[in-house]
Amino acid sequence: MTLTDQEIQQRFDFGKELIVKAGELAMSYFNSLETLDIKSKGPQDFVSEADYNTEVLIKDAINAKFPDDAFFGEETGPTGLAGANGIWVVDPIDGTQPFLMGMSSWCVSIAFISGEEMLIGLVYSPAGNQFFAAQKGRGATLNEKPIQARDAQTLNDGIVSVGYSNRTTPKELIHMMSGLLENGGMYHRNGSGALGICYVASGALIGYIEKHINSWDCLAALLIVKEAGGRINDFIKDNGLHDGGKVIATSPALYEQLDSFIP
Repeated sequence: MTLTDQEIQQRFDFGKELIVKAGELAMSYFNSLETLDIKSKGPQDFVSEADYNTEVLIKDAINAKFPDDAFFGEETGPTGLAGANGIWVVDPIDGTQPFLMGMSSWCVSIAFISGEEMLIGLVYSPAGNQFFAAQKGRGATLNEKPIQARDAQTLNDGIVSVGYSNRTTPKELIHMMSGLLENGGMYHRNGSGALGICYVASGALIGYIEKHINSWDCLAALLIVKEAGGRINDFIKDNGLHDGGKVIATSPALYEQLDSFIP
């Protein structure tokens, strides 16, 4: 089933309200970090009840409003994918480690896709007071004001964020960093892939690259970059929704060069 423009708009308006509520819940946990029960999912990979409860709030609200839509969350996984109108792809707290360390570089990320088409991207940083939003074909905004990716022509024109997780080897990361630094670039990393990619959309960064990132970490932000005039790779292709993959988001003129740095 193909959704009408009105049905997509309804989801966009609903999503904007929902992500603010989710951000308020996450922020309440952020303001009482000493009470959280923290568990390790692997090396440098943590989760707390803040992640889970924020995702459940989002999931339950979507199910109540759009019961025929599917859901794919970092903490609770996929639900109702077969025959769904579309899929809500959610990371309740992207940047859990900065969150748990009391730093502001974390966010709530909500995307809505249909097939391989990204239709809605919402990224909200309550601690940083930044709300990025985009709807396919309608541009991108930061705190309701239009944004545009920077027209960088060389790596010397700004800073590139380099993402990293334990799914990338140290050797692969060093390869990317070497390519960047040996060609006049400078690196940045804040612990949140979604926010890093959104900063490309707003022009704060000129690029974001990562060898492997999960779909819930990046889909919303990738649409925001695309709608802001940046260039992105086709992430959903080759089963990116389920398996994840490499990500490139950048000023158009730098795309090929940044792509060449990823082994």
